[in-house]
Amino acid sequence: MATKKGIEIEEVLPGSPADRSGLRPGDMLLVVNGHKLQDAIDLMFYQGYEDIDLIYDRNGTRQELHIPAPEDENLGIMIKPFKVKTCRNNCIFCFVKQLPKGLRKSLYLKDEDYRLSFLYGNYMTLSNIDDKEKMRIIEQRLSPLYISVHTTKTELRNQMLGTPKGCDILKELEFFASHKIRMHTQIVLCPGYNDGRELHNTIRDLYRFFPYVSSIAVVPVGLTMHRRQQLAPVTGEDAAKAILTVQAFQKRFMKKHGDPVVFCSDEMFIKSGIAFPPLRDYGTLPQIENGVGMVPLFLSQAKKVRIPSPITCNGKFVAITGVSFYPYLKKFIDRLREKEGLPIEAMPVDNNFFGTSVTVTGLLTGRDIIRTLHDHSDGYDTLLIPDTALKEDEDIFLDDVTLDDVEEATGLKVIRVEATPDGLLDALGALPATPV
Repeated sequence: MATKKGIEIEEVLPGSPADRSGLRPGDMLLVVNGHKLQDAIDLMFYQGYEDIDLIYDRNGTRQELHIPAPEDENLGIMIKPFKVKTCRNNCIFCFVKQLPKGLRKSLYLKDEDYRLSFLYGNYMTLSNIDDKEKMRIIEQRLSPLYISVHTTKTELRNQMLGTPKGCDILKELEFFASHKIRMHTQIVLCPGYNDGRELHNTIRDLYRFFPYVSSIAVVPVGLTMHRRQQLAPVTGEDAAKAILTVQAFQKRFMKKHGDPVVFCSDEMFIKSGIAFPPLRDYGTLPQIENGVGMVPLFLSQAKKVRIPSPITCNGKFVAITGVSFYPYLKKFIDRLREKEGLPIEAMPVDNNFFGTSVTVTGLLTGRDIIRTLHDHSDGYDTLLIPDTALKEDEDIFLDDVTLDDVEEATGLKVIRVEATPDGLLDALGALPATPV
């Protein structure tokens, strides 16, 4: 955690340069190579690739330490997380405000922190960043950043962000572009606000900063049944119109740069019923974590996957998924069952927790999975849960239900699987073990 006294070591890896030098958990790192430390990014930036001179505090005593340059460029310490800057906006579409009670505490955190944007790809609006922080971004080359734009019209953007004092987003983007900071941007499409001509104008304005605005994603507003704000959902017709706008820009950008630049999320294609473009039209998949290109990537991988023979599976498997992805998963699993004889079926799970309008797999809860399997678990031995529905580093759902809870409630063996064609085959035991 960042404090006035420096940054605290949470863990020292055994045998690491830090361990050999005598650093311990609880030590407060104050200065590295002459620079004061405020968070882990400072440590990463200032330790460089040379010998490291540290000043640290242990139990109130300042000490100095010299560490030879680590051969693998890793000092071998874990730093306690810094205090996250929170969002002061009151966005009309804020997903956090649409969450019911009973979820993990961390889900209710509205972060608005440029450090999380750089480190993890979290989107920020630039609404509470000051000049000192902007200069730090430039000096330390904290790039790329992920920025929620929504619209480039200041008055409308402030209305959507729920603040009368929002920044002029075009000036902010121009500042970072002039200093060669790369940015990935998103537009959360809200019918009646930033669709139609306004969407066209926003994409046009953002393109002015290409290549530093490296990508633009258009995603539909996410609405749960717990929302208080009256906001219209994106319909199939809305999605189709947005796709046509985006595709018109893509043709121009591809012809001029060989880069589509702007993309619609997978959910837009599913809502509209328009066929997905080929995977090659997604470039380097710059916003796949934002739901842009996930389905086309899966479909492409499914076509190329090779299934070894003979295949031995123990028992009968069922793979669950969200309603929107179900048709694509089912098509792949039908092939496994009908052509390869693998004992597996796909099963969609309705999202009763957030509302049935929420159809993505990543927002499924353990309770809804248990509810679905209660009436449909007969005949199955093993339940496959995609990792996208679980916490990244823990086998737990959004509602704090664990895989063990699901296993106990359903009576099935439960396995966490990578949400890819190969991930499914690995779970079935269809792929040979990777040589060590």
